[in-house]
Amino acid sequence: MRYLSTRGDHTPRRFCDILLEGLAPDGGLYLPSAYPTVDDQTLSAWRGLPYDDLAFEVLSLFIDDIPPDDLRDLVGRTYTADVFGSDEITPLRPLDDGVLLQGLSNGPTLAFKDIAMQLLGALFEYELARRGEELNILGATSGDTGSAAEYAMRGREGIRVFMLSPYGRMSPFQQAQMFSLRDANIHNIAVEGVFDDAQDIVKAVSGDLEFKRRLRIGTVNSINWARLLAQVVYYVAGYLRATSSNDQTVSFTVPSGNFGNVCAGHVARSMGVPISNLIVATNENNVLAEFFETGTYRVRGGAETHQTSSPSMDISKASNFERFIFDLVGRDTDRTQTLFGTSLREHGEFTVSPAEFDRIGTYGFLAGTSTHADRLAMIKRTWETDDVLVDPHTADGLTTARRLRRTGAVASEPMIVLETALPVKFAETITEAVGFQPERPPSLEGLEDLPRRVQVMPPDVDQVKDYIETHAGA
Repeated sequence: MRYLSTRGDHTPRRFCDILLEGLAPDGGLYLPSAYPTVDDQTLSAWRGLPYDDLAFEVLSLFIDDIPPDDLRDLVGRTYTADVFGSDEITPLRPLDDGVLLQGLSNGPTLAFKDIAMQLLGALFEYELARRGEELNILGATSGDTGSAAEYAMRGREGIRVFMLSPYGRMSPFQQAQMFSLRDANIHNIAVEGVFDDAQDIVKAVSGDLEFKRRLRIGTVNSINWARLLAQVVYYVAGYLRATSSNDQTVSFTVPSGNFGNVCAGHVARSMGVPISNLIVATNENNVLAEFFETGTYRVRGGAETHQTSSPSMDISKASNFERFIFDLVGRDTDRTQTLFGTSLREHGEFTVSPAEFDRIGTYGFLAGTSTHADRLAMIKRTWETDDVLVDPHTADGLTTARRLRRTGAVASEPMIVLETALPVKFAETITEAVGFQPERPPSLEGLEDLPRRVQVMPPDVDQVKDYIETHAGA
């Protein structure tokens, strides 16, 4: 398996090279030169496998530069009931009217990001030890990526984490999860701006090849292919658990901001997993829904980025979107470079051609938008109807899924909605919806009262670079 950049750098790279690199040198994102295919015989062989064995089988299709025994050991130590609460790891729970909720939030930080981050931490530590190197990880978070990365990397040999977040825009619980960590290898930087400002800094630092290589900068955002790859597994697991034979199809609805989670579904579908539709559920920051409805991708500045009750989706620049567009335009690197490297940079938007827009349907994508009122109503409905409490982002997913089923836009097949976080992370909105506080694990009592360790900065690339350089050896 070899990997190439969406923007034209065709230097063949293996998995462990791009694991530590993040963005490609030309500013593009890495993808396999071709997606491996999964046939009927393979799907049948995978039915009934424990999650860790299934993960090994899927990952092995993309990773051929880690000895199989080592990869199996890494995966087996990552996906355990002790870490994720059950042997199923991502259990399915039936709700009313044919909707299934796939539980992805039973890891250490109560968010779906743990599924990939726990594996990523193990892969980083393994490969760095094999090479005798160290890594400074730079990331940006709108809420859940940061804590998942920090909990996965804390105390690991040869790894330091520099995590940027939008100052004052995460929930109190999310802030406390990150800023209360005292590990010497964890550094939190709160940027005075929105998530997109933090993400822009990560991309700018990653684009400075001299700085990146001298300080060994890597990423844990979903621009890192390894993280997205780990998420492909739960789409396969969800399909296999929701069906009894390979001639059945399912659809997935995915709360989406940065496009990484649903992009993993796109990869699974491209491999041949029988997925009819991938439904992108957005909040009021509906850049992605606007694209799938009109063919125009228009990013918004900080002033146009709404602060909502599903804050992890308060994103107006979807950094993973380039991977899908690359496939949509026939893997034409010149076209991708024109759209992302020229049009988006110079005009803040692009519009795909009519022929390209028509092809969106062949990839199964649909989209929808929900509001704060929709979230409150769906949280209340799901509690009263199904005795299940969901967080605001998952409520966005349920709102869009049920709306599309009601209008007949999707077939009457199993509809799997990805749960993205546990309700306790957004207690204020949950209380507004149902009138009581969500239960929190005993280990997290008093979290918001712990001392905090965080550096507040303006959205300035040079200041962030100076901070990293000063603390890179700390």
